[in-house]
Amino acid sequence: PDPRTFGSKNPGATNVLRTGKKLAAAVTLLGDGAKGWLAVFLALRLAPTYGLDETAVAASAIAVFLGHVYPVFFGFHGGKGVATVLGILLALNLWLGLIVFATWLLAAYMWRVSSLAALIAAAFTPFYGWLWLQSGVLVAAVAAVSLLLIWRHKSNIQNLLSGKEGAIGKTEPGDGPPP
Repeated sequence: PDPRTFGSKNPGATNVLRTGKKLAAAVTLLGDGAKGWLAVFLALRLAPTYGLDETAVAASAIAVFLGHVYPVFFGFHGGKGVATVLGILLALNLWLGLIVFATWLLAAYMWRVSSLAALIAAAFTPFYGWLWLQSGVLVAAVAAVSLLLIWRHKSNIQNLLSGKEGAIGKTEPGDGPPP
């Protein structure tokens, strides 16, 4: 079933997991992450060949993120970008990606809420970027995608504040795919 028709109506891995199909959720997670990683990895490798600097890399990071959250082929209604940002960060600096992922894991373990873990990790990402990246332009790009990721979670923030946000692995009645 199309994950855009149930649950959060989001095509991301967390909503795909609501179908009960863990493999499909894992493939979604890896595909979204690989998309972010590949775009930035190629920009890092090709930019110097064409006389471009880290501004081109920053632009590719922002472009792949925007393409994920506002895809043309889905009427500009895409995912929230968590896996895509992780892929971007892993391409920019392995340690940066790993520390952000570790932050997500720790928050997810502590509170058992994926969106809260994503929000916490995104809030720390610009600071981590400042520590691990050598370019102010790249830090600015990381901060920009982090802020947009947080903004994309506005409905989750409302649910968190009202106590309605679901825990990892739990579905509410009507959250699953249609029969």
